[in-house]
Amino acid sequence: MHMRTIFFKLYELFQLSWKSPGPDMETYLKLDSNPDLDPSRDDLPLKANTNHMLVRHYVLDLTVHFESKVFEGSIFLVLEARKGPGEFCEAGSGTATKSHHILVKDLGAPQYPSDASDTACGGSDTRLTSDISGRHGDGFTEASWESESRGDFVLVLDCCDLVVTQVEEVDVTLVPGIQAMLGEDEKGVKSTCPSTPLLQQLISLPAACWEQQHRLYRHCSQAPAPSGGGDLLYRIDKWSLQIRKKGVRSPHNFPCGLRIWYKTKPEGTSVRWTRDQSGRCCVYTIGSPINNRALFPCQEPPVAMSTWQARVQAPSDCVVLLSGESEVHPVQQENGFSSWDYYVTMPMPASTFTIAVGHWVEAKVKPVLGKQSKADSEQGSLSEMKQSSTEGAAEDPPSRAVRQNLRCETGHLSMSGAVSRECSKTHYSHLNLHPCSHMDYPCRFHSVAAQAQAVIPYRVFAPSCLLLRAEDMLLPLLSPCLAAAHYFLGVHPFARLDVLIVPAEFPSLGMASPHMIFLSQSVLTGGSSLCGARLCHEVAHSWFGLAIGPRDWTEEWISEGFATFLEDIFWAYAQQLSWVHTEEQCQLKALLRWRRLRDELQNSEEELQILRPNKESTGQVSESGASLVKHALNPEKTFMQVHYLKGYFLLSFLSKKVGEEQFLKFIRRFVEKYHGQLVLSQDFLQMFLECFPEIERQGLTLEAIYADWMDKPGIPEPLLHRSTTWLRTAPAEEVTQEVAKWIHFSRKHRKGSKRKRTRPKVNFKEMTAEQLVLLLELLLDEAELSGTALRMLERIYCPQERDAEVRHRWCELVVKHKHTAAYKDVERFLLEDQAMGVYLYGELMLHEDGRQQALARRCFSLARDNMDLAVRRVVQDMIY
Repeated sequence: MHMRTIFFKLYELFQLSWKSPGPDMETYLKLDSNPDLDPSRDDLPLKANTNHMLVRHYVLDLTVHFESKVFEGSIFLVLEARKGPGEFCEAGSGTATKSHHILVKDLGAPQYPSDASDTACGGSDTRLTSDISGRHGDGFTEASWESESRGDFVLVLDCCDLVVTQVEEVDVTLVPGIQAMLGEDEKGVKSTCPSTPLLQQLISLPAACWEQQHRLYRHCSQAPAPSGGGDLLYRIDKWSLQIRKKGVRSPHNFPCGLRIWYKTKPEGTSVRWTRDQSGRCCVYTIGSPINNRALFPCQEPPVAMSTWQARVQAPSDCVVLLSGESEVHPVQQENGFSSWDYYVTMPMPASTFTIAVGHWVEAKVKPVLGKQSKADSEQGSLSEMKQSSTEGAAEDPPSRAVRQNLRCETGHLSMSGAVSRECSKTHYSHLNLHPCSHMDYPCRFHSVAAQAQAVIPYRVFAPSCLLLRAEDMLLPLLSPCLAAAHYFLGVHPFARLDVLIVPAEFPSLGMASPHMIFLSQSVLTGGSSLCGARLCHEVAHSWFGLAIGPRDWTEEWISEGFATFLEDIFWAYAQQLSWVHTEEQCQLKALLRWRRLRDELQNSEEELQILRPNKESTGQVSESGASLVKHALNPEKTFMQVHYLKGYFLLSFLSKKVGEEQFLKFIRRFVEKYHGQLVLSQDFLQMFLECFPEIERQGLTLEAIYADWMDKPGIPEPLLHRSTTWLRTAPAEEVTQEVAKWIHFSRKHRKGSKRKRTRPKVNFKEMTAEQLVLLLELLLDEAELSGTALRMLERIYCPQERDAEVRHRWCELVVKHKHTAAYKDVERFLLEDQAMGVYLYGELMLHEDGRQQALARRCFSLARDNMDLAVRRVVQDMIY
């Protein structure tokens, strides 16, 4: 019985005690009429009413307080009205349409309906309420809020574990330079809310004016409240912040500029307050299932794509890293803090915002006397790229035809005055570019320099105690991995990259965000195989998961399946392997993934095994835009890789149908068409079948792919017999031969066997990292292994010095066969490799061996205070 089998069996035992079935989509659509209806803890509600109003830009101004473990400050929201309640025909109809893209277009200044009951902006008939303790302050109960707000429009933001102290509208009419955006015919027009047309014009500025736009956004965020008072009414429930202005009944008359004063709570799970491996305090976003709603009030649905800028103040000895576009230099403040300003110009879901504040140290390329380092020569600089953006660049002949299609066109909206003249200086119209399908933003795909830039500028940060390991292992891999991704997919969607080695309790091997990658310290041990492969996986997310994201978060295979598939392609290219070695490496990884997928599918809930859980209802939302992410809060899902693995095998299956070369060209065309947009499974599959019509004529239809791969649990039919093919490859056959030697060796050295003084020497072959993982997995199938064999394994392969995948399997063998001499390796793994160690706790408890159970409890007691909260709960329920 394999470790994952044991883990899922144990996990099911305690899971049954609390889990209840989650509501279906039809049930969840009732959330609009009952905002406090809380789905089961298994599902995550997205309650923001994005069909009524969209946040187009966030301005955050936050201070980091390590002593109290909170962020405190304000967030300014620039909103754009869409449609009011009851004005929708498609979103609430319950019928899927042909086009599944919600592209947030520039709508321009809305035409406000006359509404005598709407209160003019800045009116005094407002009342501030707060909800710090979880009750409705200032006399507001749920019933009184509902009764008093009847008929008023309510803006709903996703929010959790935040202390909100004030919500106010702002008056931007006196912001320097903002009046210049209005034409002469617009300046004399009176409005019930004078700030609204100004903010709508600011939203509508073309992409070439992003610098002026962001400067004005910053000034607007600091504007005062209207002279008559700007406090708005608000209420917080478990999952949302609800805001209204008395008498305002339409989103078109609702203030478009809001400032919210708040602070986070130490227990909020969007960020992790901890200490790094050097014992220094730090805080970072952990990729929580609840995303960023415990960091700032926002609109979580992926369709709510917005830009942001953030000013973060932190102690001066800290480094602040954000998922922003520019390399930031801090400004020293007089209070012992430094100020860091970041921004993004590409609209993205709020969940992609990432922050890490700590005493990080930047890794440097070791200089070679008299020579420029390869990394330095390949990186170039952001300034050089910008200076050469209008110049032609030599291209490799094989990719020239493809790159000619990687073009975008900056759209134009009418402008006037100085703003128009200033923006025209940086417009890209002279490049004669083809249009993109996404909303208007400064897209890198239209830059000739970006097309030729194989390696974007990058930096690596780590705690001081891991700096040398990061310099030796990680830095040399970045250039070849980035170049490999560019070779196959073209333009890097993001202009730069920071890589951070995060604290030991980080619950996965890696996480990608715009301009930033988090990596576990587990990738720094052993050879380069695990580190390089994981780096390639996270780099692939720049295209799939970030530049192209799933419109329905339950279809996460669009992100993880593609990244897993491309990881192998990139890593083989980065290593400059021959075609034969590339094929062998990919086949061996496919075999390992098949074994992992088989174990998970045999021992997990069927509902969690489906790539498209919402099936034909995928992408549907309620009338307001609220929706539900099925199983997002299920702790079991945290430890599953079904979406990674089934998605990977689906893409491998399609690749085999048309040939890898043609399939990779198709993926590049898909990137060209859909970058900057959100997609559903059918968008990719329909385009695939359109590009390769002969496949459909052979019987591979969209319905067949859904039936075999996406809409049902279990192993897809095309995969059932593939493992025998992978086992016949040369590297796999070498492993099976070595396994036979080890089994024979073990049987001859069992306790009680008669020993001869001399035995023929066994020659065991050297193994690659992937081969060694397979060898250890196959040995795990054996009921018995002698102590002599285990000691010999340790001497021959030194598994405790290999990468985390090898060490993980080695620890499984040690625990299964109670090899007490190597329990120190298990303890080290549980403490240093927490991203992968949770399965070992289950194995240690399974055998009811006192020494093993004591080891599990001792390791848990040492790690629990700094352990990821979801992992901690799972482990605690297993061992106590």
